[in-house]
Amino acid sequence: MDDIDQSLIGLLRQNARLNIADLAHKLGVSRGTVNNRLRKLEDSQVIVGYTIKLRPEAETERIKAWMGVLVEGNTTRQVIASLLGEPGVAALHDTNGRWDLLAEIEATSMKELSQVLERIRLISGIRSTETNIHLATYR
Repeated sequence: MDDIDQSLIGLLRQNARLNIADLAHKLGVSRGTVNNRLRKLEDSQVIVGYTIKLRPEAETERIKAWMGVLVEGNTTRQVIASLLGEPGVAALHDTNGRWDLLAEIEATSMKELSQVLERIRLISGIRSTETNIHLATYR
């Protein structure tokens, strides 16, 4: 990935709904260039999905959890791509210590949370996980 790809990803992180023309204008390249780069980033699974961000107050009933993920061997990139494609994963962090990755999980019910955890545990390359449910925030 070069600087244009990095800038394109940065713009999409800020607003995944930007259209091709706006992206091209902001990057100073043609719409065809943006189209081709998006297709390559999607085909290589650098971009695995698009999502929205909501204000925390907008969904007070959401269940939040954190999942520590231990990755098998040299499969980190594949595991990251799979986790980023999971709709229940709100954010994914690389970390040190006991866990290789820390996934922020969001669900609308305990049943949905259970389904998200089950899908994640089936991802090839994950050795083990540990999940903690968010109970309260004090700051």
